[in-house]
Amino acid sequence: MEPDEIKGHYGTEPLLARIDEALWRAGLGDRSLGWADLVPLDQFHVGGLGATRELAESLGIDAGANVLDVGCGLGGPARFLAATYACQVTGIDLSRPFVDAARMLTERAGLSDMVTFRHADALDLPFADQSFDHAWTQHVAMNIADRAGFYASVRRVLRPDGCLAIYDVVAGHGGPPTFPVPWARGPETNFLLTPEAMREALVRAGFAEVSWADKTDAGRAWAAEMQARREAKPAPLGLHIVMGPQFADMAANLGRDLREGRVRLVQAIMARA
Repeated sequence: MEPDEIKGHYGTEPLLARIDEALWRAGLGDRSLGWADLVPLDQFHVGGLGATRELAESLGIDAGANVLDVGCGLGGPARFLAATYACQVTGIDLSRPFVDAARMLTERAGLSDMVTFRHADALDLPFADQSFDHAWTQHVAMNIADRAGFYASVRRVLRPDGCLAIYDVVAGHGGPPTFPVPWARGPETNFLLTPEAMREALVRAGFAEVSWADKTDAGRAWAAEMQARREAKPAPLGLHIVMGPQFADMAANLGRDLREGRVRLVQAIMARA
C-alpha cells in the first residue's frame, strides 16, 4: 500500500495546470522546449543540474544503455541522461502527478522515444530481474523506511555488472532536521540514515562500493546561493511551482540544517556484487 503521507507531500493536484501556467509566465508556453529550458523546475535536489551532471560523470554511461531512475520526480535527470548520453531511461515515482507531469514535459522536449515513466513503488519494482544496466536515485531514500528492501529491490533489476548511482541526504550529528524540509513536513516521513548506516545497508543488500564522496560543503554553498536568489527575485520557474508556498520555508530550513550539521550529502556509486 502506498504511504498516503508521502503521496500527499509531493506534486499535489492540479500540478499539470500549475506547470503549464508557469511555463507561459516564463515565455515557454507556446514554443518547443529543450531539456535545458526546464532545469529551474525539474532538478529536485540540492546542487541542481550540477549535482546531476557530476553524478552522471561518476557513473559513466555507454550509449544505448538502459537506466532506471528510481524516484524520477518531474523527469529532469532522466531527460538530461538521455539527451547527454544517448541512453534509454525509465523513470518510476510514487507520485502519480509527478509521473503525469514528467510524461508531459518529456513529450514537450521531444524525448519520449528515449525516456518513459511509470507510476510504481521503489520497494516493488514492476520489472523483470536484471532488466537494467544501471540504476539512479537522487534525494529519494530519505522517504523510505525499509532501506534494506529498497536497495534489494534495485539490486534485483540490475544486471550483474550494473551500478547504482546515489545522491542522497543523510543524517548529520547536529540533531534532527528542522521541519518542514523539502522531503518531509514532519518526522513521520523522515527516514534519514547516517552515512555509516547507509553504507552498511547497501553492502548487506549486495552492493560493493566503487566511490563514496561527501558533498556537504558544495551543497551548503549552493543552498545559500539559491536562497539569495529567491530573496532577490522569485523566478517564474522553480520548485515552488511543484511544492507550493511552503517551499520557501522548506528550502530555508534545509539550508540551515546543512549549516548546522543536522544533515549531510553523500554521492556514491555502488556496484552490484
